[in-house]
Amino acid sequence: MTEHLPGGPSAHVDTFSADNLPPKDQWPVFDFDTLPVLKAYPDRINAGVVLLDKMCETGFSDNAVLHYEDTTWTYNELRDIADRIAKVLVEDHGLVPGNRVLLRAANNPMLVACWCAVLKAGGICVTTMQLLRARELVYIAEKAEIRHVLCDISLADEMEKTCQLKPEITDTLYFSATGNADATLDRAIETKSSGFANCDTAADDTALIAFTSGTTGSPKATMHFHRDVVAMTDCFPRSFQMAEPHDVFTGTPPLAFTFGLGGLTCFPMRFGASTRFFPGPMGPEEMMVAIEKYRITGLYTAPTMYRQLADLADKYDISSLEKCVSAGETLPKATWEAFHDATGIRIVDGLGSTEMIHIFVAASREEMRPGFTGKAIPGYRAKIVDEDGNDLPLNTPGLLAVQGPTGCRYLADERQGVYVKDGWNYPGDVYEMNEDGYFKYVARADDMIISAGYNISGPEVENALLDHEAVAECAVIGKPDEKRTNIVKAFVVLRDGYVAEDQTLKTLQNYVKNEIAPYKYPREIDFVSELPKTETGKLQRFRLRDKERADR
Repeated sequence: MTEHLPGGPSAHVDTFSADNLPPKDQWPVFDFDTLPVLKAYPDRINAGVVLLDKMCETGFSDNAVLHYEDTTWTYNELRDIADRIAKVLVEDHGLVPGNRVLLRAANNPMLVACWCAVLKAGGICVTTMQLLRARELVYIAEKAEIRHVLCDISLADEMEKTCQLKPEITDTLYFSATGNADATLDRAIETKSSGFANCDTAADDTALIAFTSGTTGSPKATMHFHRDVVAMTDCFPRSFQMAEPHDVFTGTPPLAFTFGLGGLTCFPMRFGASTRFFPGPMGPEEMMVAIEKYRITGLYTAPTMYRQLADLADKYDISSLEKCVSAGETLPKATWEAFHDATGIRIVDGLGSTEMIHIFVAASREEMRPGFTGKAIPGYRAKIVDEDGNDLPLNTPGLLAVQGPTGCRYLADERQGVYVKDGWNYPGDVYEMNEDGYFKYVARADDMIISAGYNISGPEVENALLDHEAVAECAVIGKPDEKRTNIVKAFVVLRDGYVAEDQTLKTLQNYVKNEIAPYKYPREIDFVSELPKTETGKLQRFRLRDKERADR
């Protein structure tokens, strides 16, 4: 194997990102030789230019790219607005290549325009979840040394609190969802003419700093180059034809979450498709209405949403829907089957991570196998190893290790050496691989429960519970126990019509005993109204574990 690493002299005047990269000997191997499209990358890449300007120049300028309520932008209109935002940043606010720009908004057209503008100007996008509070934003601002902010006017209050706590933030501009309200950035772009001299960034100049969602503790900042952004579009969606010009996508993940950034922005734009955003949160009923009304063809969301949509499928005409992708956490077999039985659609279960920027294990719709995540997608390779990095036999649970054109580079974080070992990325998942190269999820490494000498996969118990008609959602953890080290404890959200009582508890326990090995059954079950989740819909099992420890 040879390694092709595009690069060339950096365009960054502000060298913060380069100065805070991990030492080269802690980097994973970056392999660009497995796919011709990757091998052909030039030394100079600007991801904003590739995804927007190049699309305008290759026949997509008048095609729709973004929809929001009654507003539709074409690729050319998006480019015009992005160019004028870039001019405001550079000409009026002194942005230089390499400066970090904090982006803060719900998913809307202006957020996409701001994201493109920052990249075209050579800046680094730091997109944040809209539900974050000032204390959390201060952490991000300090970690990434933020001076520039572009923020939705509806989120101004919390942003102002952040600026008071962090006076180093000196340039804050506010915008509306479609850029036509009385907000500072909206007004500023009206003064600018069309056209912008794009920054000639190196392929390995940093384009994004993405923060992990904090399912296992304090968020980590991951740095992705311009070539990484392009590479994620040339692996998963290109290989499996998951984005085509006729497609209209929607979904629930925020663009601050790389799952959302790829599925709802980068993938559609790379292939001339469009995305529809909505002004408020999308519950299952609202999602079904939207799919029917707007003839949505592609959906990106979490397993919980798919399970809820399955129950509503017979009430709506969703015949337009073709491409459904689940990520964020593993897709339970019961959920896959319920959705397929209700709709006929084969969900693609994608395994990705913020550190790897997007999906690296999946299968095409035709090749999906229920209960399996998939295979290493074109451009990547994956294997199962023990804690010392030794290859394990087939059908043996172990740690997943991955290499490909993207990989982990934490910003000034000692945890780099945990995620990357001997050139391989370790996402922290326990999998097993069969003879056909399909990977079957076992657990997060920290979701493995050791009880009375047995290794028990929390997600395996969750899958068994989810098969019961009474269970809407559940989470399983290990609860410390003097006799058994840990016991299996479940937190269950019941479906309507079922009562949280002793009989229900016993019914579920007995059901699990009959479905999987009896020693794996949940010795305790708490019935709850909701489970702790990140804004992206990921279960935060660590919060349940922390609560149990605190209650001891």
